[in-house]
Amino acid sequence: MVVGVSGASGIPYAEDLLRALRAAEVEVHLVVTRGGRRLVEAEGGVGLQELEALAHRAYSPDDLAAPIASGSFATRGMVVVPASQGTLAKIAYGLTDNLLTRAALVHLKERRTLVVVPRETPLALPTLRALVALAEAGAVVLPAAPGFYHRPRAVADLVRFVTQRILDQLGIPLAWAPRWQGG
Repeated sequence: MVVGVSGASGIPYAEDLLRALRAAEVEVHLVVTRGGRRLVEAEGGVGLQELEALAHRAYSPDDLAAPIASGSFATRGMVVVPASQGTLAKIAYGLTDNLLTRAALVHLKERRTLVVVPRETPLALPTLRALVALAEAGAVVLPAAPGFYHRPRAVADLVRFVTQRILDQLGIPLAWAPRWQGG
């Protein structure tokens, strides 16, 4: 599994997904963009080294020769979490200026699962058009929009809700958050 972290606020989503994938014993390849690296430090909590330690392998965002930059490197899928407006637009329109955007384009061209988790709000019209382009290209657009029916008591409960939705899209059978039981 490839996990890409870009420069939108929401590092707790990335951290929680990495912890869930580790719990599910999924091999993870991680790339954090320059903007993502700045955000890891700015949002506090987990540091870059700790985030990278949750993956089996971490790559520099400038390493376009990394294995995940090639379609011949088989993966179960990729998640971009959080996905900044700039990063999701680059993926939507095939602009591969760093390893994250290159790996995402590889997943689209190889018809592998690509889940893009935008966290920014509000969304400008160009971003909305890019989201449509991503969906038309085969990506799953999964906004970081937690539900409340499970009666969250902490921020971690909200984060886990989104992580569970990502895991579901990847076909990873891990019970990470409560599910709807009916009303």
